[in-house]
Amino acid sequence: MPLGTLDRAPPPFFRQGPSALSKLAVCSALALFLMVADSRFKVTQPMRIALGTVLYPVQWLALQPVHLLQVGGEYFYGLNSAQRSKEDAFKKLGLQSLKANQVEQLTLENERLRNLLDLRARMHTTGIADQLLYYAADPYSRKVIIDKGQLDRISSGAPVLDERGVLGQVTRVYPTVSEVTLITDRDHAIPVLNTRTGARGVAFGDTTSQTDAIELRYMAANADATVGDLLTTSGVDGVYPPGLPVARVEKVDRRVDTIFARIYCVPAALVSGASHVLVLEPLSDQVPPRPAPEAPAVKRNKRGEVQKP
Repeated sequence: MPLGTLDRAPPPFFRQGPSALSKLAVCSALALFLMVADSRFKVTQPMRIALGTVLYPVQWLALQPVHLLQVGGEYFYGLNSAQRSKEDAFKKLGLQSLKANQVEQLTLENERLRNLLDLRARMHTTGIADQLLYYAADPYSRKVIIDKGQLDRISSGAPVLDERGVLGQVTRVYPTVSEVTLITDRDHAIPVLNTRTGARGVAFGDTTSQTDAIELRYMAANADATVGDLLTTSGVDGVYPPGLPVARVEKVDRRVDTIFARIYCVPAALVSGASHVLVLEPLSDQVPPRPAPEAPAVKRNKRGEVQKP
């Protein structure tokens, strides 16, 4: 075959187009243009919405196995948790039944002993549910205003409680509202009883160490008080019924330069977050009045004349 008849052009398979660098530059410029256009003018938003709508069934089918595994795991975990909660509930129910039986027995024994010793029956108080309106504007006191007053038979000196313990005491009564001084007020004092040791003391509002705290004052430096002790009302003041939770001991500071210990306590009640309260009837309304002092005996002489002291 003559050499002039050969086709010297490369076959189509080996033909070279634009260089790789040119393709990279064009694609990069196009990508940059699309990013700018999408961020500024949202040109690809309809395309993205349409593509997401078309692919949603595929995504839903792909996620079903994972969803089934999660649901199955949560079901078995919830079943085990429910069984454990059921067992714990039965245990607590048994303990509560035992305590209830013991309380009934102790109540009967207490009543029999009181009848045997001819002691005065315990005083029972009634309460009025109330709502806290707002805190007093005085920054140097801890007082709140409740939405019931004289028209609702609220009396001055009535104890105020929340769902956790003693909150304070009614100090001023108006026709429709009343003012309650909290136990954390610096001018408030309440007789308390340490339930662990039976020691009595007086708790005062304390605003120097920290906010919403009380201090058990005038306790000896060697007094038996530890962190965690529960303080309740002693009932000796004729205002608060005995046994109401007041505070728990948080810190005991025993100093060598003083004969008294510094005992800081945290109130049991929500003095900063209470919204609904219970106003009790003061025990002073049920306590019999103090007997009048007896007049001194009159001494007379033999003639019947009154002798002067």
